[in-house]
Amino acid sequence: MQIGAYFWPALLPGMMQRWALSNSEAGWITAIFYGAYMLAVPVLVTLTDRIDAKRVYLFGVACTVIGHLLFGLLAEGFWSALALRALTGIGWAGTYMTGLKLLADKVDRKMMSRAVTGHVASIGISGALSYMVGDLIAGQLGWQAAFALAGATAACAWLTVALFVPAAAPPARTAASPALFDFRPVLRNRSAMAYALAYCAHTLEMNTLRGWGVAFLAWVATQPGRAETFLSPTAVITALGLIGTLASVAGNEASVRFGRRRLIVIAMLLSIVVGSVVGLVGAISYGAAMVLVMIYGVAIWLDSSSLTAGTAGTAEPSRRGATLAVHSMLGYGGGFVGPILVGNVLDWSGGMSVRAWWLGFGVVAMVMAAALALFVSMQPRSIAGEAD
Repeated sequence: MQIGAYFWPALLPGMMQRWALSNSEAGWITAIFYGAYMLAVPVLVTLTDRIDAKRVYLFGVACTVIGHLLFGLLAEGFWSALALRALTGIGWAGTYMTGLKLLADKVDRKMMSRAVTGHVASIGISGALSYMVGDLIAGQLGWQAAFALAGATAACAWLTVALFVPAAAPPARTAASPALFDFRPVLRNRSAMAYALAYCAHTLEMNTLRGWGVAFLAWVATQPGRAETFLSPTAVITALGLIGTLASVAGNEASVRFGRRRLIVIAMLLSIVVGSVVGLVGAISYGAAMVLVMIYGVAIWLDSSSLTAGTAGTAEPSRRGATLAVHSMLGYGGGFVGPILVGNVLDWSGGMSVRAWWLGFGVVAMVMAAALALFVSMQPRSIAGEAD
């Protein structure tokens, strides 16, 4: 299902030239996926507290199939690309946290953290591979064929779930059942909100690197006097996604053993330090850029599973769907802002340059510094059975 998720950022440098897009326009097309997700997820995920999550999941996958197929057939510039990427964002809103909700409802609380990590890891691996797959297919058959394949793989996922996942009775309603779209108790859960707000900044940073990483490395590689690269930008970002997934799993295991809050603070500090210099030092050479982007990605991914598991594990069980909806809405709200923010900084700075990239990544580091201060001040709880 997720194999086509990052075809757009993988093909971004070529698509910007083909459609004569500005950096800001390219950032909007990247970001609208997360913006549509942000708007749809509180409705779709919260509905799983009342109806069978399988129905919501199938709706989401159907939107993904249609969005990818129509992108390959009809997209011809900024506005059509914007609309169709928004449709795939709605599709992702109906699948990602819906799957997580199913896991959270079925596993023991002490196993929840590892179950969430496995779910996130599977998505991370397929998302990472999408960079290489998209670049390979586009190079051989054209960019339209790449998006057609993305739609076909999502259609296979729809059939798999429709045929092999058993339907479940909706949760029983009682007089004490919470109101479906009443998010006020969720917002009053200080621990869950601390993890969710940190996840907002985390996803802003992660999706900025996902959205602009290929373009940054491609810019560095094309500067005068640079030797030929032995790893393409898409290969680097693919490797980053795979290594980042391992970092996320390792980070969650470390948080179980040594303390979730401690691990999150360390990861945020590392990402702030590396993000402050990646645009400046990375411009020295392609090798330097490649190494720094990889280090930056590991620092970002290190607390990915830990933050989501923290929200799920400290949510009230009867409001877990609504809590994960708020968590995801905040996270992808950050993911929506990040690519647009960096695209605008690049344009405001006169286009891609050492100074522009340094400022773009530096602004993201400043956001992370503010998020770290907020997370520490809110003092969230750990999950039952973990080190404090």
